[in-house]
Amino acid sequence: MRAVVLNCTLKKSPEPSNTGLLAQVVIDELRSRQVEVSTFRLADHSVPPGVVTDLGEGDDWPRIHDELLRAEILVVATPTWVGRPSSIAQRVLERMDAMISETDDQDRPVAYNRVAGVVVTGNEDGAHHVISEISGGLGDIGYTIPGQAWTYWNKGPGPGEDYSDTDEGHEWSAETGRTMAANLHAVAVALAKNPIPG
Repeated sequence: MRAVVLNCTLKKSPEPSNTGLLAQVVIDELRSRQVEVSTFRLADHSVPPGVVTDLGEGDDWPRIHDELLRAEILVVATPTWVGRPSSIAQRVLERMDAMISETDDQDRPVAYNRVAGVVVTGNEDGAHHVISEISGGLGDIGYTIPGQAWTYWNKGPGPGEDYSDTDEGHEWSAETGRTMAANLHAVAVALAKNPIPG
């Protein structure tokens, strides 16, 4: 089984990513279940705006799209900015919009029989709002969203420490992340055995 994690931090490598640190909890749990995990830090790739799969020369999205189609599990990881998903997370959903009209050999949307979940970080409130926005978009595209397929960490309202600056709340976020990975894996296994028919 394969998984793809799309880290939608606004920070380019090698700058540390708080979102990547929390996503790593989910990655480690998936790998403990023998899932092969690939990670893309979108800020390090050229992904121009658009709603098609391939925008031509210089567009890195087609390679990422191919990896999505090879994977049964997708994790979208995003920081919270102004109470919303990052602009990169929004761009990912816009580029994935093309998948609604892409079908497999049974005329099903290509995201069918794949599962998705969400990781959110931020030092302000709004994590549930961000989770619902991304989950809603992924559901429209055709992904199955298992129950409690999310984890988040935030410092509460107003400015404060980043995820990497404190241990506060990490235990809860990590436990929720491990549960998220278990739920994603369980539903992916179930869909592999009993796929949604064409």
